[in-house]
Amino acid sequence: MVAERIPQRRVATQDADRRRVERAMGTMVSLYLPEGGADSEAADAAFAWLHEVDERFSPFKPESEVSRVIRDEIPMSQVSTDLREIFEIADAVETLSGGAFDIRGFRPDGRPDPTGVVKGWSIDRAGAILLAAGIDRFYLSAGGDVLVRGGQEWGEPWKVGVAHPFAPDAVALVLQGNDLAVAPSGTTERGQHITDPHSGRAADELLTVTVAGPGLARADAYATAAFAMGVEGLRLIDALPGYYAAGITHDARLITTRGLDRLRA
Repeated sequence: MVAERIPQRRVATQDADRRRVERAMGTMVSLYLPEGGADSEAADAAFAWLHEVDERFSPFKPESEVSRVIRDEIPMSQVSTDLREIFEIADAVETLSGGAFDIRGFRPDGRPDPTGVVKGWSIDRAGAILLAAGIDRFYLSAGGDVLVRGGQEWGEPWKVGVAHPFAPDAVALVLQGNDLAVAPSGTTERGQHITDPHSGRAADELLTVTVAGPGLARADAYATAAFAMGVEGLRLIDALPGYYAAGITHDARLITTRGLDRLRA
């Protein structure tokens, strides 16, 4: 891994007339289509899916499937195929991280809460909806998580800025790619909300962690696990084929895993 001082870079905004923004899953979701069609049936279907996910899997909606699982009204053996897939991803990351990612550790009652997987998983599915409809170039973001496919209209790869924790109007790092998922985790946006399940204390060795890879469901869960683990979590990501990570320390150092340079703009 490599440590360096964080630069401050500004990035240009996108052309607003090709963008669609809606609130879903408790955050703002933005879709940018370089060839237009933000009001197309395909875009409608992608956003409809995200609203469906919010209704089905939000722990804050009493009648959602997740809420009913939490209340023991639905046994794990009878959950839907989609929720089973979400739990399988969560269990795999929990095993890989030695318990640092634990969907049962998010709640004081120890009931499973898959919120840490749902957003990334649902954005992956929304992207698949767009691709199936023939939209093969898009930039889809939700609460800091980003999924890009196909590159920009002039042939350049998409660029994704990693927020600078000490300069709100700047980025610490810019990643680029045609087919890329980028997921941040840390205290910059939401404050302290991740606990080291082994110690029971707030995770604080790093200020932020960003994970990049081919899919957002895994990248999002890996970022949460790595943040909980601290620098050791970056070493975990370093060993995963196709995934890369950057961590920012409290003294403004940027620590990157091997191979991340190939994604840096």
